[in-house]
Amino acid sequence: MIIFEKIAILGVGLIGGSLALAAKDAGVVKTIIGWSRTKDTLDKALENSVIDIAETDFEKAIADVDCVVIATPSMHAETLLLKAASKLPSSVVITDVSSVKGNLFSALIGKFGEMPKNVVLGHPIAGSEHSGVSAANKSLFKNHKVILINDEDLTSFTDTTLFDKVQSLWKAVGAEVLTMSVDDHDSILSLTSHLPHLLAYTLVKELSEKDSSIDADICNFAAGGLRDFTRIASSDPVMWSEICQANKNNILNSLTTFKGCLENLIELINNENTESIESLFNEAKDFRNEFISRINKIN
Repeated sequence: MIIFEKIAILGVGLIGGSLALAAKDAGVVKTIIGWSRTKDTLDKALENSVIDIAETDFEKAIADVDCVVIATPSMHAETLLLKAASKLPSSVVITDVSSVKGNLFSALIGKFGEMPKNVVLGHPIAGSEHSGVSAANKSLFKNHKVILINDEDLTSFTDTTLFDKVQSLWKAVGAEVLTMSVDDHDSILSLTSHLPHLLAYTLVKELSEKDSSIDADICNFAAGGLRDFTRIASSDPVMWSEICQANKNNILNSLTTFKGCLENLIELINNENTESIESLFNEAKDFRNEFISRINKIN
């Protein structure tokens, strides 16, 4: 069943490209237009049959479509969202895939005074340490969650028909759709996604600054845990830099809380308080086992 006749994906990278492939595979979109500022990206997208039409002109890309998906890093998404909402009729739904919602919501309210009824803010909880259209995967969203913002304050503004169509699109590509408020989304994601990525980047940066004489030993004797924990430090630096800007306050709160946990551990080790250290580790182990068990039951 066709959900959208013509969809414009602004930013044909990992997420935008994967959505294009998945929507085509599911047969729910007739024509997909890919927009990017980089011609090479569009050329690759065409070569790999990710999109049907390539367009570097923004206004041409969004002309005569019934859906626009903004799939660029968070701060650029804010700019594109305001441009699209200013130019498109209310019958055309505009959605996004950004990891932060607060900056988009605030920008829209600041410009229009209220949430445009054709905007549906969204975030697929899926990804990879690889980036770019070459990493696009039609199965990326299968059995993964997608959050759509359905804040009580927004209910009176959102066009429920358009909201349902965006929800149907994500379900068609295999995702489980959940709804959440803007504040809850940004607060929770700062802990479950943003903080782990920042810790991974910081750890790798710390390793890179060690004396060159031990560089070989770091590589030769790195255990699997180091490789697994730091995998996400291979993610797109531009995207994560913009996430830090867009979700600044929540991320600072999460980092500050984590800093307190580290300072507590340092004190316990310094005081050789083995009983408390073991207790801390046991509590962490039990909590981790519990949430992995809950995730496995859900999936």
